Amino acid sequence: MAEKKNPAEMTVEEKLKNLYELQKVLSRIDEIRIIRGELPLEVQDLEDEIEGLTIRIAKKKEEAAALHLSLNKWNEEKIQAQAAIDRCNEQLNAVSNSREYDNLTKEIEYQGLEIELREKRIRENAPKEAEMNEAVQRYESDKVALIQELEVKRAELEEIISENKAEEDKLREESKALEENIDPRLLTAFKRIRKGSHNGLGVVVVERDSCGGCFAKIAPQRQLDVMFHKKIIVCEYCGRILVDPVLAGIKQEKPVEEEKKPRRRSAKKAE
Repeated sequence: MAEKKNPAEMTVEEKLKNLYELQKVLSRIDEIRIIRGELPLEVQDLEDEIEGLTIRIAKKKEEAAALHLSLNKWNEEKIQAQAAIDRCNEQLNAVSNSREYDNLTKEIEYQGLEIELREKRIRENAPKEAEMNEAVQRYESDKVALIQELEVKRAELEEIISENKAEEDKLREESKALEENIDPRLLTAFKRIRKGSHNGLGVVVVERDSCGGCFAKIAPQRQLDVMFHKKIIVCEYCGRILVDPVLAGIKQEKPVEEEKKPRRRSAKKAE
């Protein structure tokens, strides 16, 4: 088994090759993540929405229960007030003086006002209880629908994860092994470039005289520097590390030369 080479002692060409191989592995992992799409976020959003609905349902049920107790209390107080009026009416038949009569009539009037007040509260709040119960039913119905949707999304996500798990685990092992063969400072710079890139590319190939990341034109002298592998060259515009197609193992098509048309000789004019 060949002895493992110290990353710091590697040539620039070897460093670039390892970086490019690492980029290919990481790009494939990114592709697998893209296949999952927005499913992980959708699952999380549904879970949060269901949790919110659960809290809302509990709160609304608590409010409805409290209002129901108040309605029962007002009904009971209304019954008690009516009973007091009935007693006062019975006592009116046996009054012996005007003072007692006045006291009873005032009590009847007072209890009548109490009944009116309780009826007003019941009249105003009874519809609210119905609305709260309807809201609870609506929230519970929405929750059932969300749970069903969540189950479907989870199943889709689990299927995608299971289909690609073996490949992803293998790629992660490959990336870990490749990182061990890259100089730590260069690896840190590569990761920083990759993190700042919208497409996750930290190393790109120069193709058609342009950067494979931002597609800006690369000057001929800079292309020669990339091709000679004497030092790490980055794109002046996007900061990505540049490699030449040969190092990347990409065959470039030679431009088709136009077939030269034979020149026609002009006939000499007869003197």
